[in-house]
Amino acid sequence: MSQTTAPRVRTLLLLLLAVTGALLAGAVPVSAHAALTGSDPQQGTVVAEAPAQVSLTFSEQVAMSDGSVRVLDPKGKRVDTGKTSGQGGNTYAVKLHSGLPDGTFTVTYQVVSADSHPVAGAFTFSIGAPSTTTVAVSDQEAGGGLVGGLYGFARYVSYAGFILLVGGSAFVLACWQRGTGVRAVQRLVVSGWLALTGATLAMLMLRGSYTGSGKFGDVFDLNLLSDVLQTKTGAALVSRLLLLAAAALFIAVLFGAYEKREDEEEKGDLTFGLAIGGFVVAAGLAATWAMAEHASTGLQAGIAMPADVLHLLAVAVWLGGLSTLLVALYRAPSIEESAVRRFSQVAFGSVAVLVVTGIYQSWRQVGSWSALTGTWYGQLLMIKVGLVVVLVGIAWFSRRWTARLAQTPAPAKERVKASVGASASASKKSNGSAGSSGSTGSAGSSGGKGSKSSKGAKASNSSKGAKGSKASAGAGESPEEKEKVPAGGEGGNGGAGGGKRAAQLARQRAAVAVARDKRLRDADPVRSGLRRSVLAEAGVAVVLLAVTTVLTSTEPGRTEEEAKAATAAASAEQTGEALSLDIPFDTGGQDGKGIARVELDPARVGGNDMHVYVERPNGKAFDIPEVKVAFTLKAKDIGPLPVVPDRIATGHWTASGVQIPMAGSWQIEVTVRTSDIDQVTVDKNAQIG
Repeated sequence: MSQTTAPRVRTLLLLLLAVTGALLAGAVPVSAHAALTGSDPQQGTVVAEAPAQVSLTFSEQVAMSDGSVRVLDPKGKRVDTGKTSGQGGNTYAVKLHSGLPDGTFTVTYQVVSADSHPVAGAFTFSIGAPSTTTVAVSDQEAGGGLVGGLYGFARYVSYAGFILLVGGSAFVLACWQRGTGVRAVQRLVVSGWLALTGATLAMLMLRGSYTGSGKFGDVFDLNLLSDVLQTKTGAALVSRLLLLAAAALFIAVLFGAYEKREDEEEKGDLTFGLAIGGFVVAAGLAATWAMAEHASTGLQAGIAMPADVLHLLAVAVWLGGLSTLLVALYRAPSIEESAVRRFSQVAFGSVAVLVVTGIYQSWRQVGSWSALTGTWYGQLLMIKVGLVVVLVGIAWFSRRWTARLAQTPAPAKERVKASVGASASASKKSNGSAGSSGSTGSAGSSGGKGSKSSKGAKASNSSKGAKGSKASAGAGESPEEKEKVPAGGEGGNGGAGGGKRAAQLARQRAAVAVARDKRLRDADPVRSGLRRSVLAEAGVAVVLLAVTTVLTSTEPGRTEEEAKAATAAASAEQTGEALSLDIPFDTGGQDGKGIARVELDPARVGGNDMHVYVERPNGKAFDIPEVKVAFTLKAKDIGPLPVVPDRIATGHWTASGVQIPMAGSWQIEVTVRTSDIDQVTVDKNAQIG
């Protein structure tokens, strides 16, 4: 890397780290992925007698252990038995001791949602009459604090390690098999393995405290670790560690036995075997995320999990390959344009997979246009899409530089590739010199009486050879290069000493050749342009990975809206608020305009009383032949549910026991017939339940 490029790279990396830190800081504490939608006793209510138990209802299933729900009396003493039990659906209960005093009681809960994220909260109810309470509820959200920050950082490192491990290996096998012998590429892939392994171990240790007390001291509690191993997330993390052991064997073969294979047929067979084995291990690693997070719960989990695996693999192949290409362009002696061109094709296929799986995941997790703009998950998703578009745009410039690289004149290409050839040639010369020296020494030792003259001739030849080597080394080189290559000493001893000097001289020549060709490579404007565009891609990829990490720890838009609807339903049930909706209509005939007012009481899930009033524009009752009403919940494909009310007075129709099966935004359709031929259907949306 040139002196002018290095400061720019360091500045860019510092900027990217700052952006990444800001994004990760915004992700802690994480949003809850399940919401408390109801309780018995209800929040803030006063009951005449002490209940036998306290039950809580959530918007989705949660993982709950003994002690997850605590009930505290006005003095802060626990009055629950500590044993929680399921009551069917998403409702859970804890038994209370008998003989409770009057006053205000506090209920606290700490559970884990179905997609592995912690949820905590508290509410109060009173027995007999409200009273003062000494209970202080912590304002720290679940998953927050130091432990939450460390867990979030470990999640980011695990994603980054997975991308480098899988993407780097795929780049070498599919695009640049000669890269198995490049030390910088080896270090990159091994660093990915180390990062993923270390982050997985850290998450396993932090998990118990992350979903529980949030105290750093609990990280080393073996009892908590034992509990974590029995959870879905714990099983996923342990499975990831076992797969990483297989990945270590894969890396050893890839950069060991594979790199040393010279027979093309054997190497082809080994390539096929590594590709199959690597894909199985990579898919297994990706599945450890899919089986424990968003994809494993909610709508169409059976389709979402394989789609999530494909999505993660496509991300790794694209961004990990991009990172490997960046390292090769800056650190490897050379890289063929054919390898860059092949990676361009592989990256295009990865982006296509990302688009298809990303659209499906977006529909599944967001659910509606309102959630796309009105929830934090939807807003993050739009930021991610924008970054992907920017990344694809920069990749387009990289493809142009790749095309220009392929059109570079042949002599220039040879100069750029010369470093690898020079290095290999120097190595062979070194070995050859050492071999010939040993051979000469052996022959001289068996010379008998003529050994003295033989040694003298050999010394003379060695001296001449050293001088000739010196002249040869200096031919055609710049003064600077001459200074870098010290000539062999005159009057050498020959034998082993001369062989060592020749090997040293060969290595020095190779170093000079590599330095010269590196200057030629760095001076190539096409290759420099490709390096800059790939560096920009990598920079955007770092930010994209940070946004993705935050996105995976944020409550999906669909879940958030459903939780809000369920909470609103519980609130409406407590307050008993009725729904009143005015819908204008115009049947098109003479005197066909009016207003249909639909009233639903109490406007909640279950049975409701409905009244329909039809009025003229001036507010007087409108006597018409017929009115029909239908309810449709499009989000759940429910309906239309028809209701034919009975006429009880002029402009007044009613129906009892109108069943609303589920809370949500319902479309209420009213069909009004003002004559035998004049009829119209109008509709309006309203939140029910």
